[in-house]
Amino acid sequence: MATQKPSIPKGTRDFSPREMIRRNHIFRTIEEVFKTSGYQPLETPAMENLSTLTGKYGEEGDRLLFRILNSGDFLSGIAPAGLPGMDARSLARHIADKGLRYDLTVPFARFVVQHRHEIVFPFKRYQIQPVWRADRPQKGRYREFYQCDVDVVGSTSLLNEAELVQIMDEVFRRLEVGVEIRINNRKILAGMAEVMGVPDKMKDLTIAMDKLEKIGLENVIGELNDRGIPAEAVEQLKPVLGFQGGNAEKIAFLRNMLASSATGMKGTEELERLFGYLEQSDIGATCLLDLTLARGLDYYTGTIFEVVATEWLIGSICGGGRYDDLTGIFGMPGISGVGVSFGADRIYDVMLNTHKFPEAIESATPVLFLNFGEEEAGHVLPLLKALREAGISAELYPDPVKIKKQMSYANQRQVKVVVLIGKDELKEKMATVKDMTTGRQEKVSFEQLAEKVKSVL
Repeated sequence: MATQKPSIPKGTRDFSPREMIRRNHIFRTIEEVFKTSGYQPLETPAMENLSTLTGKYGEEGDRLLFRILNSGDFLSGIAPAGLPGMDARSLARHIADKGLRYDLTVPFARFVVQHRHEIVFPFKRYQIQPVWRADRPQKGRYREFYQCDVDVVGSTSLLNEAELVQIMDEVFRRLEVGVEIRINNRKILAGMAEVMGVPDKMKDLTIAMDKLEKIGLENVIGELNDRGIPAEAVEQLKPVLGFQGGNAEKIAFLRNMLASSATGMKGTEELERLFGYLEQSDIGATCLLDLTLARGLDYYTGTIFEVVATEWLIGSICGGGRYDDLTGIFGMPGISGVGVSFGADRIYDVMLNTHKFPEAIESATPVLFLNFGEEEAGHVLPLLKALREAGISAELYPDPVKIKKQMSYANQRQVKVVVLIGKDELKEKMATVKDMTTGRQEKVSFEQLAEKVKSVL
C-alpha cells in the first residue's frame, strides 16, 4: 500500500529558510518604524471567544471566522432528537464557543477594555501576529497570514491619522516599494446615504462600493439594485463613482453634494484638515482622496485608509481607519481609536516580484570556515567565537569532507566569505579570506580576521 504524501491545508504555506530571511526583513523594517514612532509591542491569543469576534466584521466577516470545536464530546449538550432539524449555523452555536482571530483590531479592543485600569491613554500599541480567515484561497489571498498592526486609542485628534500616514510612507520607503495611499471618510459615505434618501442602507452601500475595483462599476450598480437601493438613489451615486479630479476638487465636489448632511459635512471637514496636515508632513508617496473607498468592515466610523502597490497589482497591502464605537461593544463606550494593518504576505509577494529584497540579506550566515581536519577545526573555534562577538554571523563546516563539497555548500547557501585555515595557515597564524563574489583571496593575521571580513561584507 502506497504511503500518502503529506500535505498542508489549502491557503496555508511553509516558509523555507530563504523565505523566512526575507519575511523577517519585512517584519524588522515595519517594527523599527513602529518603535521609533513611540508604539509599544502587544500580543493576544490565537483564539478568542466567539462572543468577542462575532458581530464585529459584518455579515461576510462572520462567515469567514474559523470556529474551534469545543473540547471533549462537543455534541453532549444537544439532544440526539434535535440534531436532524438543526442547520449549520444553529449547530455551530452549540458545538463551538471559540474561534481563531480574524484580525488584530477586535482582540486589541477586547484587551483595552479588559485591562483599562492598567493602561495609560492615549495608548499606542503595535502587534505582529498571524490571523485566520476561512476564505477561498487565490492569488494574494490566504487562509493564514500575518498582519502588522499599529493603533492608538484614547484620542480623537486627526494628528493621529497624519502620523499613521507618515508611518505607512516611511515603511514603504525603507522597503523601496512604490505605493499610493488612498484615503476617505466613512462619515462621507454615511452622508451620501442620507442625501440619496437611504440612510438605513449604509451597510449595503459600503459592501457594494468596496467591491468596485474587483467587479467593476456595472456589477456594483447591479449589486446595489439587488440590495434594495432604489434606481433614483443609484443615479445620484453614479457621479461619485466616476468623479475625476485632484484632492482639492474632490473636497469641493463633496461640499456641494453633501451640503444638506451634517454628518457628510463633518467628514468632509475632517478630510480637508487631514490633507492639510499631510501637505506639511513631506510625504513621499502619493496620497489620494478616493471617493469610492469604503472598507467593508462595520467598525470604521471616520477616516479610512488603503494602500496599493504601484509596480505590482495585488490588491490592498495595507489598510485601516478610525473606529469610535468598537470598545463600546465590550462595555467601554467613548474610547476612540485609529489604526492601520500592514499585510506582510502581500508585501512579500510585491517585493519578490519587483526584485526589492536587498542582496545583503540573502545569506543567513555570510561567513563559512572550511574544515581541514580535527586539529585545524580546534583552532578555528576561538576565531569563530571572536567573529560572532564582533556581530558577524559565521559557521564552521562540521565534517572534514572534500573541499570541493564544502565549497559547493558555500555556493548553495550564498555564503559571501569563505575562510580557509589549513596546516600552512596554522604555522603562519594566518587565515586565507576568500571573497566569493569576486573570487579574490587574501591572507590576514588571526588578529585582523574580523576587521578584514567586515571590509569584504
